[in-house]
Amino acid sequence: MSAASRRLEDAAESGGRARLEVPADSAGPATEIFIAHRSLLFTVAYEMLGSAADAEDVLQEAWLRWAGVELGAVRQHRAYLVRIVTRLSLDRLRTLGRRKESYVGPWLPEPLLTTPDVAEDVELAESVSMAMLLVLETLAPTERAVFVLREVFALDYGEIAEAVGKTETAVRQTAYRARTHVAARRPRRPRGTVSAAQRRTALQAFQRAVETGELQGLFDVLAPDVVALSDGGGVRHALLRPVVGAARLMRLLAGGRWRRGPATTVEPAQVNGAQGLLVRVDGKIDAVVAIQIDDGLITGLYGVRNPEKLTRAERQTAIRR
Repeated sequence: MSAASRRLEDAAESGGRARLEVPADSAGPATEIFIAHRSLLFTVAYEMLGSAADAEDVLQEAWLRWAGVELGAVRQHRAYLVRIVTRLSLDRLRTLGRRKESYVGPWLPEPLLTTPDVAEDVELAESVSMAMLLVLETLAPTERAVFVLREVFALDYGEIAEAVGKTETAVRQTAYRARTHVAARRPRRPRGTVSAAQRRTALQAFQRAVETGELQGLFDVLAPDVVALSDGGGVRHALLRPVVGAARLMRLLAGGRWRRGPATTVEPAQVNGAQGLLVRVDGKIDAVVAIQIDDGLITGLYGVRNPEKLTRAERQTAIRR
C-alpha cells in the first residue's frame, strides 16, 4: 500500500476529516489523474451533501477505491471518478438525513469561501448558493444526484444511469421530476445584474449594523420580503425559525438580539459564489453570512454560527465543474 493510501485509510478509520492531500512520494498516474479532477469531485460531493467536511470524507474514500483500480481498464477517468463519488455521496446522504432529523434549529449548508471566478460562472454560482442548496435538500437522494449531475455538470443520461444504478429511462424520468420540483422552489433570479456599487452599499449597511448597531441604513437596503435564517447547531445562539419580512427582522435586531461588543469586526468575502461577510469576535470567526441581493436589495440572509461548520472559513475552497 502506498504512503498516500495508508495515510488516507488511517484518517478514514479514525473518523478524521483532514483535507485530502497526497504526498509527493506517492506520485504516479493514478495520483496525477485524481489530483487533476479533485476540485470537480469535491464540488460534486459538496452539492450533493451541503457539507464540506462530509465531502472531504467522501473524497478520502474515493481515493482509496481509485488507488486500487486498474487504469488500463478505465476508458474515461472523469466519468469513472464521478461515478465513485456519486455512489459514496448517495450512501452518506442517506445517513445525513437521519442526522438532520435531530438537528437543533434550522440546518444550513456549511459555508465555503469561494474565489471570484466562481461568481463569474452564473450557473455554478447559483448551484452552490445557500438558497439553491436548501432547495436541493427537499429532493430525494437519487433525485438530487440526478439533478446535480445533469443540470450542473451536464453529464449525459447514460453516464448518470451508471452513477446512480438506474436505467437510462428511469434517470430521464427522475430528471424531469427533479427539474419540476426545483423550478417550483428555486430562489428568484435577479432581474438584472447587481452592480458593484449596489453590492458595496448593501454590505456596508450590514457591516455598520453589526459593528455599531445603526439599523436605518440596513433597513433601507432590505427587500420587503427578505428572509433571514441562521444556524447555531444548538451550540451558539441563533434563530430557531426563519424570519420573513423586513419589518419583523428590524424589530428583532432593534430588540438587541444581535448586538455585539467593541471587539466585533466584519469583513467582506465571497461566500458560496456570492457576496458575504465574515464576522469576527476578538479576532476569531464567529459567523459567516451569505447575502443574496436582487435589484440592489437584500432578499436573503444566511448566517452560520455552528463552530463545526466554520472550520474552512479562514481559507478559500476551489470548486469547478
